[in-house]
Amino acid sequence: MPRWRAERPASAGCCAGKGAMKLGVLADTHDHLEALSGALRAFRRAKVQAILHAGDYVAPFALQRLLEAGLPVYGVFGNCDGERAGLTKLLPDLAPGPRHLELGGRKICLVHVRETLSHEDREASDIVIFGHTHEPLVTRDEGRLVLNPGECCGWTTGRSTAALLDTQAMTAEIIQPSAPAKVARKQQKEVRK
Repeated sequence: MPRWRAERPASAGCCAGKGAMKLGVLADTHDHLEALSGALRAFRRAKVQAILHAGDYVAPFALQRLLEAGLPVYGVFGNCDGERAGLTKLLPDLAPGPRHLELGGRKICLVHVRETLSHEDREASDIVIFGHTHEPLVTRDEGRLVLNPGECCGWTTGRSTAALLDTQAMTAEIIQPSAPAKVARKQQKEVRK
């Protein structure tokens, strides 16, 4: 049976173990700092209380940018996280998934590859969050919320996505954080050609 760990982020401003929370959810940042910065701006606007990352930061400098947001960060390794020692130095409780958290009164199972979850991991969770496919997904599976925020990096699909998770309503919204102005101008020029 999975072991749940109630997380109580000091900066969350509410009782994270039991009270409702708004969470920012990411996966597959793959070192794309501009896309990550866009997601963090969207999270600030949405007033998220913590960030969950379903793996594939890739290098420590990407995780460092995430930590600079000043919010509690909970994550797991992905299959492309090669510098695990450097990542763990920045976030000591980073480990291979699945990771079992209790945030906002919900049991959350965080993993990179969904197919690696055991039946027990799924059954004991209110919310399952995964990455790896680079495709956003919000669905229900026997009452539990299943969420893949898609790829923050936008490398393979051409769109950077993240998710906003409301633990009270048990809903998730896939968002496409706005690109910095210089990137948007470059994309407009390319479209005109």
